[in-house]
Amino acid sequence: MRDTVSALEGSRIREVANEGLGREGVLKFWFGESDEVTPAFIREAAIASLHEGETFYAHNLGLPELRAALATYTARLHPTQAGQGLPDRLAVTSGGVNGLMLACQAVLDAGDEVVAVTPVWPNLVAQPLIMGAQVRRVPLRPGVDGAWGLDLAELLAAITPRTRLLVVNAPNNPSGWTLSADEQRAILAHCRQTGTWILADEVYERLYYAPTANGCAPSFLDHAKADDRLIVTHSFSKSFLMPGWRLGWLVMPPGLTDAMGKLIEFNTSCAPVFVQRAALQALARADEVTPALVAHLKTCRDTLVPALQALPGIEVATPLGGMYAFFRIHGQDDCLDVAKRLVREAGLGLAPGSAFGPEAAGWLRWCFASRDTGRLLEGVDRLKRWLRL
Repeated sequence: MRDTVSALEGSRIREVANEGLGREGVLKFWFGESDEVTPAFIREAAIASLHEGETFYAHNLGLPELRAALATYTARLHPTQAGQGLPDRLAVTSGGVNGLMLACQAVLDAGDEVVAVTPVWPNLVAQPLIMGAQVRRVPLRPGVDGAWGLDLAELLAAITPRTRLLVVNAPNNPSGWTLSADEQRAILAHCRQTGTWILADEVYERLYYAPTANGCAPSFLDHAKADDRLIVTHSFSKSFLMPGWRLGWLVMPPGLTDAMGKLIEFNTSCAPVFVQRAALQALARADEVTPALVAHLKTCRDTLVPALQALPGIEVATPLGGMYAFFRIHGQDDCLDVAKRLVREAGLGLAPGSAFGPEAAGWLRWCFASRDTGRLLEGVDRLKRWLRL
């Protein structure tokens, strides 16, 4: 096995989840998914496709009708992209994580320099490492109120003509930090000068709680031209309650599309047709599914965060985007140990901040995507009892 692969760190979230194996009554908030099942009409579309016998290979880049629907959806959310060659700049992928890996395969060679804004979901820094690239981390930092922020000047100084790729996830997992439109414009302009590719993980763009005209977080697509060195990754997992379906998509420059089709062939060949049929139904009723989901998630956020803020010694800010409360307990610096003890001693399953990078050591991530807000309050009560407050 390659040394690079052998050296990859295992998931610390899985390590904590393993503590809960065989334990009854654990409240599980460690994974980044809702506990709400995919809407019935989406599931039924997949079932109908299977009944029709659609069990064969599809086009590498996805069903033409799904790519057309994604083009319409993208142009509606980001009107500046209308007339810029969609859907010929789209590829359907077998999950958002597959899209991220494909993007790295498309633009990185061994030895290339990558700048990543961290802390972040660990796959985003592991994938460039797998390609043999060198990753330089530019950290977000928590303020006195627990909200994380970016030093834009520090990031721009780190991106030089030697930098092949910038990796940025906003809204951010785990912190909820979100780039502003002005920051995106500045980053895009700087990367045009240095010739740096941008890989923007925007899978949480619809899970955004500030009022906006288009119902989503600021996106690089609001400012980019079709031929910019920009690859944007999306997923059906978060905004459409489809995490286990493993379906995502990429928006990229037109010159990359054919090559991306080749990479898909060499990785997965194509996404399953019945899953793509389900996605078509999800997009057809997106205005029904996603706004209701976001409204519920906002209720969950506004239930959990104030309850945590009321506990002495806990530092947590209200996130603008995503589905996580990111907090720390003063005096409890070993977050992996704390997370394991919470499972064993309190029946509370959280993700350790160190899973997302050394910048987040001492922090804990709580996924608040719960059907029942009562489960969130019960979790806070268990934490309170564990802290002996």
